[in-house]
Amino acid sequence: MLFQVYGENAIFQWLGLIAVFAILMILNFYSIKSKKAGIFLLLVMPALVTVYCVAVNVGAAMGADWALRNQTHLYMNGWFHYAKLYAATCSCIGIIMVRFQWGVGKKKWFAYNVMIMLNINILIAVASDVEHALNAWYAWELSSEGVWLYGGWHNVMNAIAGLLCIAGTTAWNHIYVSKPIGKDGRDLIWADLIWVWIIAYDLWNFAYTYNNLPTHAWYCGLALLLAPTVLAFVWNKGSWIPNRGHTLLFWCMFAQVFPLFMEGDSPFAVLPAMYADGVMTNGAVNVLPMTVVSALALAANVGCVITVLYRSVKLKKNPYFNEMFTDTKDYRKAMERVAFQSGVDKSA
Repeated sequence: MLFQVYGENAIFQWLGLIAVFAILMILNFYSIKSKKAGIFLLLVMPALVTVYCVAVNVGAAMGADWALRNQTHLYMNGWFHYAKLYAATCSCIGIIMVRFQWGVGKKKWFAYNVMIMLNINILIAVASDVEHALNAWYAWELSSEGVWLYGGWHNVMNAIAGLLCIAGTTAWNHIYVSKPIGKDGRDLIWADLIWVWIIAYDLWNFAYTYNNLPTHAWYCGLALLLAPTVLAFVWNKGSWIPNRGHTLLFWCMFAQVFPLFMEGDSPFAVLPAMYADGVMTNGAVNVLPMTVVSALALAANVGCVITVLYRSVKLKKNPYFNEMFTDTKDYRKAMERVAFQSGVDKSA
């Protein structure tokens, strides 16, 4: 078993997973269906969280006792958490500008922003994998948030998988805007990003969270990945990217402000199997699950890149500037939702 989800807290742990999964999907639904909800959830809420984080960090720098004891300062003060929070924020700003064709969001060149922000998010995690491999090669390392991490080949394999994940993305400039949803909602559609890439990404990101965010992986490695994937497979075909961007931002904001939900003695806290002693210490380690999930992520992303290269040769097209999966059911279903291509003259 990958996680220690048994014992007296098992019911809380499973209910926590289900609740996070459901709430993320609901918030994503309303952020797409309603323009006002999208503005509030994706623009106003990050601004409020920023004010909170600045206050905590300024207070801690001044030695204020309330700030030094604040859960955000104690558990979420590492560079990765802030980098991920604001990379997700910038991604969602770009997505909503395309969705509603605000300002430069309607320009052809701005369509590349979606791909660029996706790659930045992946590279942040790749850098973190490399960092942990270098700092703790088959040894324990205590992070700035007080979490024991164990580095090794699993980090290297997953860093390579992340780079392959970037190489496996196709049709960078083929970004579409959906037909109206609800009263005044719109969605962003990247139709060529089908299940081949989505599964490869999910396995890579799960391996990253499992290896590097072990105390959070039950939620950000399972619930957070399942939410956008289920939505893209079942409800809004072609919209995995906004699903992922929105749910990632919602989770990052929650985790930044309320990390004790999944830390320490919380009944919702879950540890992975890497902690062989059953507690989060630098004692016995179980390297096998970290190695297996990283190997699966690497294999999936190798398969994704091979698939893209095969189609590129077969179609005699550059995969980064052309759509590779137009003959698939997923692509056709996604295109049924499209109103127009972003950056292309709608009257043409």
